[in-house]
Amino acid sequence: MKNYRLNRLFNEKSNRCLNVAIDHGFFNEVGFLKSIENIQLAVETVVDAAPDAIQLTVGQAHYLQSLPGKNKPTFVMRTDVANVYGQKLPSHLFSRMIEHPVEQALNQDAACVVVNLFQIPGQPIVADHCIQNILKIKPICERFSMPLMVEPLVFQPNEKAGGYMVDGDPSMILPLVRQAVELGADIIKADPTNDVNDYHKVVEIAGKIPVMVRGGGKVSDKEILERTKTLIDQGVSGIVYGRNIIQHENPGAITKALMGIVHDDITVGQALEFLK
Repeated sequence: MKNYRLNRLFNEKSNRCLNVAIDHGFFNEVGFLKSIENIQLAVETVVDAAPDAIQLTVGQAHYLQSLPGKNKPTFVMRTDVANVYGQKLPSHLFSRMIEHPVEQALNQDAACVVVNLFQIPGQPIVADHCIQNILKIKPICERFSMPLMVEPLVFQPNEKAGGYMVDGDPSMILPLVRQAVELGADIIKADPTNDVNDYHKVVEIAGKIPVMVRGGGKVSDKEILERTKTLIDQGVSGIVYGRNIIQHENPGAITKALMGIVHDDITVGQALEFLK
């Protein structure tokens, strides 16, 4: 039955997925709210753009799931909340999972749940929280045939980069991705490597587990399309983009351009035509 839910997530032709993440409000950072201050409008805008999936929290899922019709994007539910993204970190860091996460996901008709696996310099307790979260949710996911997406994130030192700055060093990403697979991930959601041409190593280390790539900070249209094309050509199973879609001046056009690369293997030049 788990495969039935995965079939709702991945495109039937390409077996890939474009998931738009708009769960940023969970993390209590004012900078994360840009373009999603009106969450209902943000969800409706993304739905109109017609990606494969939308990633939301349990408290915002109704904006998607209450929409009529059967053709709306598939719901992916975030299950954990953390306070690790600020430019100035609090004295006590945490990553906490919501209560009864899989049952809540089932009640909201989610096809997948997602949980973080942080690696933050000098913060082994946060890594321990994440591992405990995964160890707790995995057997429940198996019991209810709910796919589990694990998000391995390697952070740069906060004093060096500040805030939401991830480390694209493959020597840091690869072992954490492998740990996520060993812990039972059904899908990996990982950052791009510093040199995106190295990303095939991430796909390889994950084995048969599909790898989806996070979008990160807002960049130019050409850069995000070129990066996406390079990643797709290396065997990734999809992308999970947030700000590069929801903060775009034309979310529908950029989504169509990205969908063309993800599902139809079009060139970057062809994708850019959607934006003219």
